[in-house]
Amino acid sequence: MNPMLIIAAVTFIIFSIAISFLFALLRLLGIYVIVKEKEALVYVLFGNVVGQIHEPGLHFLWPLLGWKSLIINWLGKRYKIDLRLDQEYLRSQPVNSEEGAPMGIGIWYEMYISDPLAYIFRNTDPRGSLAANVGNSTVRCLSNLPLENMMTNRHTMSRTVRDEVSSKSNEWGYMLGSCYVRKVHFRDSGMIRQIESKVVNRLRQVTSAIKQDGANQVSIIRSTAERTASVDFGKSAAIRPKIVGETLRQIAKDPDVAKVLFEILETERILEEEIPVTIIPKGSPLLSQLLTCKKENPSPSKA
Repeated sequence: MNPMLIIAAVTFIIFSIAISFLFALLRLLGIYVIVKEKEALVYVLFGNVVGQIHEPGLHFLWPLLGWKSLIINWLGKRYKIDLRLDQEYLRSQPVNSEEGAPMGIGIWYEMYISDPLAYIFRNTDPRGSLAANVGNSTVRCLSNLPLENMMTNRHTMSRTVRDEVSSKSNEWGYMLGSCYVRKVHFRDSGMIRQIESKVVNRLRQVTSAIKQDGANQVSIIRSTAERTASVDFGKSAAIRPKIVGETLRQIAKDPDVAKVLFEILETERILEEEIPVTIIPKGSPLLSQLLTCKKENPSPSKA
């Protein structure tokens, strides 16, 4: 391997490590500091706030702190504050409706730090205090509302809670953003079961009413159809003899046609009734023999 390449690689590594140590030493001595996006730095020395930086980027501390920048990292304290938007959800805040129903309200809200100094020094737990403030405002503002309004007018309730909390949260360095009532529910399990039972019974009543109304409509349609059919059948029964009589009168004008027609009708009737028929050939002595046999064997008389 080329010795020049080895020397160059070793030199690059050494300079990289040296530069990293140099920059770390400069930051430790308070020469400069890097502030990230949505971040604030607050410097405190001997119990006094000596400086704060809100703008992101590279900042030199000499123009801001002067000679204090040399000892701020050793004898002072630096607070790093996250200014990004945060959110919280409070579940089932207990309220009572105007009718006395125990309700639970889940409220969601956004917040961000607007004043880093107030956030650090005016409240030891500003996040918990804001959550308690939102919960108390929800209970105070939304109690004793009509149940119907509580179940439907969520936008109005959200604005009411936000207007109540915003003025107080600013004192702790928090700025309340969007606030929205996400869930309204019953807290009493017995009441929930009663409501479910009433809803089920009401659905059964509505279903029965629909079925009964359908049956009534079907009965009306059926009776109307039967009445109309009865009228038409009555008209047909009244007109039929007239039509048949006129037809027979027309047929009777021709005796041959009438004779053939009646013979056909008689034959069809015999076939329909399945009447046994005995056919005797013309000129056969079978008829005279049957008559003679009947006379020789008379039926016995009753005692």
